[in-house]
Amino acid sequence: MIESDARPIGISAIATHEPAWKLPNQWFADRIARKFVQHTGTQTRAISAEDEVGMGLRAVANLRRDTPCDLRDCCGIVFVSPSFLPPAIAARFLQPEARRSESVQQAAKTFARKLGVSGCPVVGMNWFCSGYAKALAAVQGRMVPAVKLERDGFILVVTATRISRITDFGCAQTAPLFGDLATATILARADSARYPIHFRLLSAYAAKEPTPHSFFDFALRQNVLLPRDDGGQGETPQRIVFSLDGLGIADVAPRAMASAVCEALQSKGLAKDQVKHVVPHQAGTGILRLAALKLEQLGIQGELVNGITSDVGNVSSSSIPYALKQKWHSLEGLIACPTAAVGSPGKPEVSKGCILLEASPSRKYLQKSA
Repeated sequence: MIESDARPIGISAIATHEPAWKLPNQWFADRIARKFVQHTGTQTRAISAEDEVGMGLRAVANLRRDTPCDLRDCCGIVFVSPSFLPPAIAARFLQPEARRSESVQQAAKTFARKLGVSGCPVVGMNWFCSGYAKALAAVQGRMVPAVKLERDGFILVVTATRISRITDFGCAQTAPLFGDLATATILARADSARYPIHFRLLSAYAAKEPTPHSFFDFALRQNVLLPRDDGGQGETPQRIVFSLDGLGIADVAPRAMASAVCEALQSKGLAKDQVKHVVPHQAGTGILRLAALKLEQLGIQGELVNGITSDVGNVSSSSIPYALKQKWHSLEGLIACPTAAVGSPGKPEVSKGCILLEASPSRKYLQKSA
């Protein structure tokens, strides 16, 4: 179900942070599939030595460097991260004190405190690769009405993806897929003069639906291979890591993304031929080629954004804002941003969602004066 837009808002600016440490495909040697690049498009991915809070702070620092962002205007924060252990997994494997360090809500509060923002709602969220869609739905449907967003206030949505800390780098199926990256998005009112919007947010939603079986879980593994920042290899005695049925999710995701676009358009009373661009979750070039076919079968012909993440890989909940930033100046008209992702660990479900944006007619760019 699409969240209702209580007040028109939109995206004013997006900033990204890419960690400097890059891990190329060559590092994986024979643990990487022969057609890996053909199926994913990934040549290298970033590894963050900093935690998710540190990554988010760097993304906001870049936002403040490039735009006239004044944190005194911040009326709410949503901190999105797919790399915290879900509560049920933390309870299964960790002692109580260690479990608290896996709380994404606690990380969100720490982030806000270190950012120097207080007195506004702060929400932590983990919806894996559907996190950005879920965050924008929460902002539009709940946070904006709750804070009574003023004309020159804004909501800050930060994504901090650090999948490397829950990866088994010795696993041929999962190790090369993901990269670390953070983003920061300013969401402001459509009539804001201080933070003019670039893309109007028409709607956003994310929901879970059942599948025949689970595609995703966690396990505690011994003697796990790790990369070193000097290009070498190390090992840790034990690590909690994720497992993924890559073929299963690759089969489900294209259909889920295509149906999510149709549901979003229908909810807003928009025609399929109005979509000018499709900016999906960048799950891999092969999955997106299949998604394009499913979209065409359903009558959606918008130009698909694909193949822009060869240097970063699948950055999960950071991928849609990353793609919007990369294509910032070329997107026009109605833009659909579908996503599909794993559901809760061990459960037979997937999540899917869609963000509908409309390029602002004024096409103003939020940037610092020279």
